[in-house]
Amino acid sequence: MTDPLILFMPSGKRGRFPVGTPVLDAARQLGVYVESVCGGRGICGRCQVEVQEGQFAKHGITSAEDHLSPFGPKEQRYAEKRELKPGRRLSCSATVQGDLVIDVPQDVQINAQIVRKAADTRVFARKPAVQLCYVEVEEPDMHKPLGDLDRLKAALDRDWGYADILVDHHLLAQTQAILRKGQWAVTAAIHKDAETGQASMIALWPGLHNEAWGLACDIGSTTIAMHLASLLSGQVIASSGASNPQIRFGEDLMSRVSYVMMNPDGREAMTKAVREAVDGLIGKVCDESGADRNDILDAVFVGNPIMHHLFLGIDPTELGGAPFALAVSGAVHSRAGDLGLSANPGCRVYVLPCIAGHVGADAAAATLAEGPHRQDEMMLLVDVGTNAEIVLGSSARVVAASSPTGPAFEGAEISAGQRAAPGAIERVRIDPETLEPRFRVIGSELWSDESGFAEATEKTGITGICGSGIIEVVAEMFLAGVISEDGVVDGSLAAKSPRIVANGRTFSYVLHDGDPMITVTQNDIRAIQLAKAALYAGIKLLMDKLGVEHVDAIRFAGAFGSFIDPKYAMVLGLIPDCDLSKVSAVGNAAGTGARMALINRDYRREVEETVRRIEKIETALEAKFQDHFVAAMALPNKIDPFPELAKAVTLPARKTPPASDDARGGRRRREGGRRARG
Repeated sequence: MTDPLILFMPSGKRGRFPVGTPVLDAARQLGVYVESVCGGRGICGRCQVEVQEGQFAKHGITSAEDHLSPFGPKEQRYAEKRELKPGRRLSCSATVQGDLVIDVPQDVQINAQIVRKAADTRVFARKPAVQLCYVEVEEPDMHKPLGDLDRLKAALDRDWGYADILVDHHLLAQTQAILRKGQWAVTAAIHKDAETGQASMIALWPGLHNEAWGLACDIGSTTIAMHLASLLSGQVIASSGASNPQIRFGEDLMSRVSYVMMNPDGREAMTKAVREAVDGLIGKVCDESGADRNDILDAVFVGNPIMHHLFLGIDPTELGGAPFALAVSGAVHSRAGDLGLSANPGCRVYVLPCIAGHVGADAAAATLAEGPHRQDEMMLLVDVGTNAEIVLGSSARVVAASSPTGPAFEGAEISAGQRAAPGAIERVRIDPETLEPRFRVIGSELWSDESGFAEATEKTGITGICGSGIIEVVAEMFLAGVISEDGVVDGSLAAKSPRIVANGRTFSYVLHDGDPMITVTQNDIRAIQLAKAALYAGIKLLMDKLGVEHVDAIRFAGAFGSFIDPKYAMVLGLIPDCDLSKVSAVGNAAGTGARMALINRDYRREVEETVRRIEKIETALEAKFQDHFVAAMALPNKIDPFPELAKAVTLPARKTPPASDDARGGRRRREGGRRARG
């Protein structure tokens, strides 16, 4: 009988454990950080976990609360003396009884996943959709029977030119009291929709009020990033991020769509989870800055199509299969209260338009931020994630596509893979002569061969390898001759180095010979090849559509893209050849685009117009995708030359491309192509 499968979220680590194994022991064996100050005696309560119930089709399991042992005496005692929230269990007491998806709550994590999505420092011209207007209103007069609100509207017309202004309903019952409290001097918040020119009064304060805040939020499938900015100065005063709690329902987008399809309340559960997370971030940025939620008057949100739909409470099922129909593609105007967010009752919400079924508002925001449509040079914009989004073009023409890279770059499908957290290997170098590695881990600036490294990493340990480390180690293995251009580990090198070890019928490379031992297996390399080939093939299709042989500049967007070394990305063949000085990471470009739309409403019109112009390419329908994919399985590519890259690194000698695949190799590549295309 097979032991139960345990998945820990949000790390994504998994493993099989015998019935009766304490959940805390399972977490430790997998390198999942669950704190336990009291040594498992059930006193500290720091090891709390939650069971996520439901069918998880991707993993072929059903998770349920009764797959844990019954409430034990240690838990009972702790619950009586302190507080154990409903649904929480102590992992030192609860034991495995069946398949489980375990969530490690953010509020009890110390070494939580690092969400690296800070705002950049660019300054934009300020023209917000909300304006504060101070006015002095005529007092009531027996001879002028005009109502208090109507006299306020007249003052706004007189002083600010707002005629025929609409008034939010919640203000009707408050206006008289506010006017009297301010002794007939008040500050009104006016929202003006640039499309219709119609102005609305959305908030009102007695006297002079000079606080007005706005939110710019990027809802990613893995992480959520939020910025709180002043609508008066345009300055970001606080930023915060958190893991997207929807990850417990599925690591990638399609698994979340499947969860909705298989669970009647799946959409509601995921919508509730993401809205609660967003509302929690609003609290965090307010606490950090001292801002009052009641002064938040405007908010801009971006996200990929499935995150976009789930946040708005829309069933994403139609996005799970061709023709990938969006319920709404244009910009959405709403209110914070309608989305369950605590802000000023009149706070408006603007959601950027989506480009297509798999190229969302986040890609539109990144395009707005980087502006390929504003320049003459050919710019490639890539956001690497479980579903990579690609935009290519110039002022003449812009095309876009999505490419199903899968979660390999985020640690899933990799034997020692994990998300970016303290202890994860993020940088790798391999000596081409000795094949000895050195590396850096998140949480320390020291390399593993430097004095003090062991002490610096003692607290976090060396727990696994994250996305940037995966890219670098595979690229370094190629440059050092450990793997061939076809990605095969050279087993003959086992005689030269103990780093090359047999693993069944294939060989692996030992990156860290410690506890835990971290190896790069042949399967790991294949997973990376499949992912990078899918991305490169998508890029090549866009280049074909524009009839270009090379690109002038490349921008890596997203939190992951910020930590990719462009040189290693090119060695791997993740991106096409380009002058390395023109390849750069632009951080959370989607968040920057959201902030631009928040600070200046003219950018909202620009992104709406740009999205209408962008041509969407559906990679699954393109006949040449398969050819590009097969060529891109090689490192860096079987066909395309990389002269710019060759100026920076010494590439291994390229083999002559074969005239045709043998039957077995061709079949394997076709299977890989189908897998990558999903």
